[in-house]
Amino acid sequence: MATQRHYYQPSARAMNMPSKAPAPASMYPISRVPGSPPDYSDASTTACSRTSGGLTFSSAGASGDYETSPASYSGVDVVDVLNDRMQHSFDPTPLDRGLAKQAQTSGHLNAKQQELLELQALAQRRLKGVRANFNEGLKTARETKRDLEWTQKRVSALKGKAEKAHPDEYRRASKKYTFDDY
Repeated sequence: MATQRHYYQPSARAMNMPSKAPAPASMYPISRVPGSPPDYSDASTTACSRTSGGLTFSSAGASGDYETSPASYSGVDVVDVLNDRMQHSFDPTPLDRGLAKQAQTSGHLNAKQQELLELQALAQRRLKGVRANFNEGLKTARETKRDLEWTQKRVSALKGKAEKAHPDEYRRASKKYTFDDY
């Protein structure tokens, strides 16, 4: 199988390229903010906090503990600070319980599915056995029917011979022992 390769062909049109001149600070995405992290006590973080669905929300900044000057945040990664705060405010216990329950339910479901497959295989084996027994019974019934038909023909032939050979005795015996002919 041949592989096709596609190569980039630059267009011949002129494109506007951004200049290499430094742009104002407001143009760059903010990932590092100069300044040191604010020092806050446990009282400031627990003031005005509430819990909703396992998440704790606090409004510690309402008391004015944060400084907004750029000098107070030198070298602090905002994402790390927010991540740390989120880790301390988010309780993963309900999520862990839900995952454990899901894994447990999945295990039960897999066990029941295996049990169902085993029962299905057992039913198929039993069905094969029942079919074999049924076929053997049919064979036996056919043989018995053949034997009965042969016996019936033989008895009818013997009756005919006895009637011809001894008609008076046959008639007396027929009156004494009457049998319905089938």
